[in-house]
Amino acid sequence: MELCLALDVGGTKMAAGLVSGDGRVVRDARILTPRTEDPEVLFGALANLVSGVLEGDRPSARGGSESQVVVCGVGCGGPMSPTEGTVSPLNIPAWRDFPVRERLARLTGLSVSVDNDAKAFTLGEGWVGVARGRGNFIGMVVSTGVGGGIVLEGRVLEGASGNAGHVGHMIVEPGGRVCGCGARGCLEAEASGTAIAVATGRPASEAPPEVVERTGKLVGRAVASVSALLDLQLAVVAGSVALGFGAPFFAAANTELQQRARLSFSMSTRIVPAGLGARGPLVGAGAIGWRGVGRQLLGSRT
Repeated sequence: MELCLALDVGGTKMAAGLVSGDGRVVRDARILTPRTEDPEVLFGALANLVSGVLEGDRPSARGGSESQVVVCGVGCGGPMSPTEGTVSPLNIPAWRDFPVRERLARLTGLSVSVDNDAKAFTLGEGWVGVARGRGNFIGMVVSTGVGGGIVLEGRVLEGASGNAGHVGHMIVEPGGRVCGCGARGCLEAEASGTAIAVATGRPASEAPPEVVERTGKLVGRAVASVSALLDLQLAVVAGSVALGFGAPFFAAANTELQQRARLSFSMSTRIVPAGLGARGPLVGAGAIGWRGVGRQLLGSRT
């Protein structure tokens, strides 16, 4: 069986796993992202995670008749340059223009594809998740930060520099809080786990009901704008904040969406929880790897 080494690099955690060609995570491991300003310390932690997943206690994980790792896919916070394989995650200040693709290729000997983690999640949900068979939808991750990916006419939108889908930097509160990008009122500055912790003095997991409702409302507001702009009827949302808040978050998001999306083609748009759960980030990273070697993962363009 051919496998993809899948890596998910986020501001809170890093995960590594082996993903099959049909989207199954056959093994995985994760660690907290080191709090450091040294890029080599961070990469060293990722390298140790990779080594543990590749070697582990099953020698066949790297090759042999039972299984063989043939490619590597990486989902990482942005901005980034997918063509150059460098990353500058806002939530990981130790990496600025860090050549993660080159370093991982040297470490593993594999062909490495790198893309935004939210785009990876979106690709995974369209491949084997709740959006399977859908040719037009947006994927959103509301977690430490807020990211997104857009599937339009059966293709993940890339944009001029490969950074299309940064829904976290849509302005939802003009004159609101200062965002890490330098603007005010971005969705990420108002609704991310980081923003909620700063505003309340408590982690997002302890947010009071009014914060849960406001967070859902802001996400619904952003989705309404995207729906009107791109004619999308589905938003698939994941992330520790969104999924942790659960039903009240999704109810508030859909209520706001229904109030804001008033064009005839956008009135049926809905916001749903992601279908892949905790394995979504690794499935998405695996999807990036398989796509990088020419596998067709998305189906219908309708």
